[in-house]
Amino acid sequence: MLVTKPPPEAPPARRAPGGRRAAGLAAATLLLLVAVMLSLAVGARPLSLGEAWDGLFHADSAASTVVREMRLPRTLLGLLAGVALGLAGAVMQALTRNPLADPGLLGINAGASAAVVSAISFLGVTSFTGFVWFAFAGAGAVAVLLYAVGGGRGATPARLALAGSALNAALFSYVSAVQLLDTASLDRMRFWTVGSLASAQNHTIVRVAPFVAAGLVLALLLARPLNALAMGEDAARALGANPGRARIAAILTVTLLCGAATAACGPIVFVGLMVPHLVRALTGPDLRWLFPYCAVLAPALMLAADVLGRVVARPSELQVGVVMLVAGGPVFLYFVRRPRARTVAA
Repeated sequence: MLVTKPPPEAPPARRAPGGRRAAGLAAATLLLLVAVMLSLAVGARPLSLGEAWDGLFHADSAASTVVREMRLPRTLLGLLAGVALGLAGAVMQALTRNPLADPGLLGINAGASAAVVSAISFLGVTSFTGFVWFAFAGAGAVAVLLYAVGGGRGATPARLALAGSALNAALFSYVSAVQLLDTASLDRMRFWTVGSLASAQNHTIVRVAPFVAAGLVLALLLARPLNALAMGEDAARALGANPGRARIAAILTVTLLCGAATAACGPIVFVGLMVPHLVRALTGPDLRWLFPYCAVLAPALMLAADVLGRVVARPSELQVGVVMLVAGGPVFLYFVRRPRARTVAA
């Protein structure tokens, strides 16, 4: 009697990397929602998550005034600024192939700050509408200057880092000199230059949102061309990308994002450095995934730092820019000491 063996069972199918990345992005979104709720609940008057939720959706709630008028604008500004700074850092690292690139470390934020401080001191500008155009001009000028001084197409990570450090030091020295010489404007400038979300207002959110949205769309559209550019100019052209156009679009994107974030809440550093490093460990170098992750995790980090600043110095608070400086310094030193920090993964 002929006995036939049953066919061997097929090995269990492995989940596609895209599935893992999508699941990770969903988890990151959940983390962001938790940060949003904590931002609405934590402050000088502590609220439970239930009270914060009630205050957000019910106008007759006892917590409605605190949540809607004070904490909601601050939270929304943290979301917008986090998206802007996280994406700007990711785009800069992809453009320069420098894993230590950050708008705050390479002078982009300092350029925006110098332009805004000049507008406050010499022209009497006091509103976000005035700040934002000067911030764009300063950020754009420094981005172009950095690219030119750093060597243009032949720029190396070391040259860009040196050029950025020199520009950053010079511009912040100028900002400090203007503050010392113009005591009448000092009170208006010193709170802004620390980097803060505390002065957020609804009209600021409405005005900054279109610029951040435009920068977000540009960054997502740049993912494929910058992926191609990472393989070299010849390979990028063979894949249909235009290296020159991609570089110009990347500089425009960084200018939009940094200018809007800096005009709204002052210069905040290390967000654009820390988040892309964390995300790259999860997604690899593919910018089509890295950029969306940064757009979700960077605002989560920004809101977490803001909440921490409200807790550690209660009943007063530390501004988010100070918290990021304290937290980001050791992280930056860690990245500098890592051998792999010298090059971006191909």
